[in-house]
Amino acid sequence: MVVLTPIFYHERGEGAMTKRELDHHLELVQQLEDERELLVSLLAAAGPRVQRLDGMPHTHGAADPVGYLAAEIADMRETISRREVDVARSEAAVVVYIQTIEDSQTRMIFRLRFIHGMSWKEVAAAVGGRNTESGVKNICYRYIARGGPVRMGRPPKQKGGDKT
Repeated sequence: MVVLTPIFYHERGEGAMTKRELDHHLELVQQLEDERELLVSLLAAAGPRVQRLDGMPHTHGAADPVGYLAAEIADMRETISRREVDVARSEAAVVVYIQTIEDSQTRMIFRLRFIHGMSWKEVAAAVGGRNTESGVKNICYRYIARGGPVRMGRPPKQKGGDKT
């Protein structure tokens, strides 16, 4: 079995993750969380119910909520399994990318946001100091815009070559 590890060539900007790729991972994580919540709701709806003893007549026929919802529950479990595989694959690439970040504060911001799925406000509170929501967001997006660790702090490359 061959294991492929993503390699990031930050000097040329190849392999560096984009905001779009990181946001896509965040969306996958959120979708997985939403699907798990939906499964819990389906299981609760299909569970045993308390009989109402109010003396009023009941409708004819027997209702089987478990039978009605069994197919939905099975489909949701399968969807969650597929989504977990997608999230794991995506997260592996994100983790490798985050490990290349040299600055510990920037690395923590990325980890809290893109691995733990915290909101920017939660990230700012966790990082502490005088960091604000917009401050940690700017640190993240500037880092991405500059192409990663090697280009951090360097001016962007000029287009078209030198005209001297």
